[in-house]
Amino acid sequence: MHLNILLSVAIAALVPLLIGFVWYNPMVFGKAWMNSVGMTQDSMKGGNMVLVFILTYIFSFFLAFALNSIVIHQFGLLSLLQAQAGHTPDPAMHNDLLAMLSKYQGNFRSYKHGALHGTIAGITIALPIIGVNALFERRGFKYIAINVGFWTVCLAIMGAFLCHFVDTSFMLK
Repeated sequence: MHLNILLSVAIAALVPLLIGFVWYNPMVFGKAWMNSVGMTQDSMKGGNMVLVFILTYIFSFFLAFALNSIVIHQFGLLSLLQAQAGHTPDPAMHNDLLAMLSKYQGNFRSYKHGALHGTIAGITIALPIIGVNALFERRGFKYIAINVGFWTVCLAIMGAFLCHFVDTSFMLK
């Protein structure tokens, strides 16, 4: 079963919220994370959590949308089919690319492949961003490990879901 891209992205965007409820639970990594940022249970209670969850979902939606092009290789071929301003693609190349997409649209479209690329994205994108911020904020290794671990797990699960469920048949039209 394949799903429309926006529906798939909307579902994948729920992953950080769901994993976050477990990951940052005080029984898992929550206490260690709070210690690494200097927060307490009481200081956690004073925020607008509805806004936090809404913004988390919106940001996760952006992340899931971008992750599509990382975990589904066929999107790279699709970009070659797009006309540029003032330039129409060569019809022969267009037909060749459509034939390639038709023949290979199912290649590398598994949970395992998506999870692999999601994990790679966690290590090569989340780690450097969180690591640089943590260095300037004078955060320790524990802070980096907890947050990079969280995002790597989220990206792996999101990538697995997207790679398996996103419908790319629209590319052939």
